[in-house]
Amino acid sequence: MDKPLLGRLEKVQIREIWKNEQTGFTPWLAEAASIKLLGDTIGLELEVVSVEKEVGRFFADILCKETTSDRYVVVENQIERTDHDHLGKTITYAAGLGATAVVWVAKHFTEEHRAAFDWLNEVTRAEVAFFGLEIEAWRIGDSPPAPKFNVVCRPNEFLPIANPDDLALSSTRQAQLDFWLGFKEHMDESSPIKCSKPRPENWMNHPIGRSGIWMSSIMSTWNSLTGKADGGEFRVELSIDDGHPKATLAAMDAQRAAIEADLHTRNVTEDLLWQSKEGVRACRISVRRGDDVLDKQKWPEYREWLRTRLEAFDTVFRPVIENLEVDA
Repeated sequence: MDKPLLGRLEKVQIREIWKNEQTGFTPWLAEAASIKLLGDTIGLELEVVSVEKEVGRFFADILCKETTSDRYVVVENQIERTDHDHLGKTITYAAGLGATAVVWVAKHFTEEHRAAFDWLNEVTRAEVAFFGLEIEAWRIGDSPPAPKFNVVCRPNEFLPIANPDDLALSSTRQAQLDFWLGFKEHMDESSPIKCSKPRPENWMNHPIGRSGIWMSSIMSTWNSLTGKADGGEFRVELSIDDGHPKATLAAMDAQRAAIEADLHTRNVTEDLLWQSKEGVRACRISVRRGDDVLDKQKWPEYREWLRTRLEAFDTVFRPVIENLEVDA
């Protein structure tokens, strides 16, 4: 039997890699590859908006935005153990920038600060999440050091509900939550498409690589064709809300024939709906199927329909979006 040649992991001291937090660690963390690694660790797709973002008399290390929404994420970092000063900064920056998530990265989290973030996650009923990450680095032999984030505290599996007393979900909202929980599990097992956190809503978002543009899966009890709540429909949408959505949609519309033909070759047989409504800021491109969305016996079929359309949308629209020139 051939004996495999294996290396040995060796831990690298953080200060050997980054001598200075402000001039070394923060700029590295703000790089696209680093933010992707951080986002993958906590399940968010992030894009850097600003470094050393001014907040009154202070400066937040990094301000990011989720690519599937307009929600801001504050990243505060240290290359030493956590301290009270940075704990206060994370809360100050979140409040001052209207962030819906805070990520505190440090070499080591003390038990007191871990407990503080756990408490914040417990008492915060609005859509604000607090993540604590420890940074470490490893190498094999003479290889370059490889960074690794470890989650030490994060939000519990809670549902941010507008009305704190609304803990007993309606039957429809409970069904939506159950559907999305199963759908995310199905996608995690069978698809590269990322899913947002399942919630008792009629939608779930999926990143497509650009801030202000994302895909959505829709499970609606309202039928958009009949204008009635007569069973409902499933939709896959490309949502555009990038500051100039109508101009972006117009640039895509110039490629409509090629886009629709490409989707058709990928077994998307439904008509593509292009929506740009007066008085509505966002634009959408979607496909739909009318069904009884609450028929649980057909949920596996519905989830598979959503999966195949999402993957086709991602394959066809992602390069279009990457190369899009918009006359805004």
